Amino acid sequence: MERRTRVRFAPSPTGYLHIGGLRTALYNYFFAKKSGGDFILRIEDTDQSRFVPEAEDYIRKSFEWCGIEFDESPWNGGLHAPYRQSERKPMYKQYAMQLLENGSAYYAFDTSEELDTMRANLEAQGNPAPQYNYITRQYMKNSLTLPHDEVQRLLASNTPYVIRIKMPRNEEIKCFDLIRGWVIVNTAQMDDKVLMKSDGMPTYHLANVVDDYTMLISHVIRAEEWLPSLPLHVFLYQCFGWVDTMPQFAHLPVVLRPDGNGKLSKRDGDTLGFPVFPLAYSTELSNSNGFKEMGFTRDAFVNMLAFLGWNPGTPQEIFSFDELIQAFSLERIGKSGARFDFEKAKWFNQQHLAKADAITLLPQLKAILASNNCVAEDNKILTVWNFVNDRCIFINDFWREGHYFFVERETIDEAIIVSKSNETTKLALTNIIQSCKQNNTMLAVDFEKIVKDEMTLRGLKPGDIFPLIRVLLSGEKQGPPMFEMMQLLGHTCSLNRLSALA
Repeated sequence: MERRTRVRFAPSPTGYLHIGGLRTALYNYFFAKKSGGDFILRIEDTDQSRFVPEAEDYIRKSFEWCGIEFDESPWNGGLHAPYRQSERKPMYKQYAMQLLENGSAYYAFDTSEELDTMRANLEAQGNPAPQYNYITRQYMKNSLTLPHDEVQRLLASNTPYVIRIKMPRNEEIKCFDLIRGWVIVNTAQMDDKVLMKSDGMPTYHLANVVDDYTMLISHVIRAEEWLPSLPLHVFLYQCFGWVDTMPQFAHLPVVLRPDGNGKLSKRDGDTLGFPVFPLAYSTELSNSNGFKEMGFTRDAFVNMLAFLGWNPGTPQEIFSFDELIQAFSLERIGKSGARFDFEKAKWFNQQHLAKADAITLLPQLKAILASNNCVAEDNKILTVWNFVNDRCIFINDFWREGHYFFVERETIDEAIIVSKSNETTKLALTNIIQSCKQNNTMLAVDFEKIVKDEMTLRGLKPGDIFPLIRVLLSGEKQGPPMFEMMQLLGHTCSLNRLSALA
């Protein structure tokens, strides 16, 4: 029987979710939905010292904006609840005890001072990366070196301890990664990681493996930063006897800074001038802008994120949400880091805005007008949007590009006025205005005929007078089709603006 696809995204609420983490969630979501499987959210809050109270709510709101829904989560429950590791704390001890009983782990009673001394001695001996491993554990205070009675006495007296994994001295651990292929590590290069902390909370390593096993996770798709932990996690599955149900692993490439020099960090949003968070947030210590608040649409943001490390293998770049689900595959994810390009991100937004159903944007367009003390009929708003949307990177650009349809033009390109106005063009404008005054209900074709007839009479080419007419109407030398613009501005407004020079 084929195993049901079950994937999870497991963020730590130690800060605000940045686009690298959100991309990981997105890939998990695509993978699950394409295969008809389940997508689970698990909050890994074992590090209570770094817990940020607002972080979980920020995670929830970010996913809501992106349209990512969970089949199981702390908010909608599920068969494998609870979905916060802090609420699962009682269950981890039994698994740690299982490892102690089968000889795969041991108690360590070393104080922080003793650990510091050990590391200092190793560094003094020329060891740049001192570890608590198969060599050093022989000289430390743990259940491998202490008499059994002493261990029992320390436990009975509530002496603080941690539980460490007992790594073999010289064994190869082979792990297959769906993106990177075989990863082979000798245990001599690995240290005895802490599995259970002195406060009774599990570390990431123990909780992660236990939760993935008990939640029936079939695939672990996570960031590249966890690749060094893969051999330990595989070894834990071996120690528990869970190899037959061990999930498949895939480690995603990092999201790089635009110059390719290092991983894109949460701090880069403050220094590089673009957002690195899906939503804006504000704390007593910092404020950060978000893609949503900057004006990115959901579909454009998701489309952009999907292409940070993945490609469909075709020239197509603009995808809807559902199209991304159908096109996605782990095989098309690259191994090397993906540079974040903010200009490309803006291009995605521009493309999605241009393709969007204008009716769905109408409430936002009306709100933009209202913020500028304007109201207009829906048909006019939609017509203006269709005129200007190809020049709008963000929807808020609507006012800048199309304000002159609703209020007086804000600026005027004086260079065009100077270069194109002369006795001939002024006379042509005067005659155009007089001809237009004879008909109060003119359409674009009527304006066009009058202008072109006058041009023929005066021997003018389009380049002689079109830029002048356009600038007088809108203030800009580029814009929508000129005669359609005149029709939408209306007879009176068009003639008044043309009269400014004639």
